[in-house]
Amino acid sequence: MDIHEAAQELDGNEYGDEGSPELFKAMKEAGLLALYGSSDDLVILNGAEHDEAYGETLYFTPGGLLKNDCEDDDCPYFSKLLKLAAKVKVSFNNSDCTIAVTTEIPHATFSICEDDELYCKGIVFALKDAVGRPA
Repeated sequence: MDIHEAAQELDGNEYGDEGSPELFKAMKEAGLLALYGSSDDLVILNGAEHDEAYGETLYFTPGGLLKNDCEDDDCPYFSKLLKLAAKVKVSFNNSDCTIAVTTEIPHATFSICEDDELYCKGIVFALKDAVGRPA
């Protein structure tokens, strides 16, 4: 499975029924990660990881979602890790949907609907491609 096949399987699915356990298992085995919206301020990670995240900027490495385990928001160790990470931007209450996910990581896009209307624009990428890009 590649990012395009995974995105095709996810595209057009209904909010709350985004994908099957079999799809996410196949994505996990392929090292692929899907990010899509839930509620109005939450991003779901599914496939290579299963997690939830809040925030307008998320950071990823080939190891997955980068989290600050320090109690200090200005942790110098975490700041160094951020420089090696790839960014994913999340736009809430976008003009044409509730949540839109974008990135410069090579990816494929898909749409999630709610009651036949566009709810979310999600992405699928391979974790191995989640490396920082020069500014």
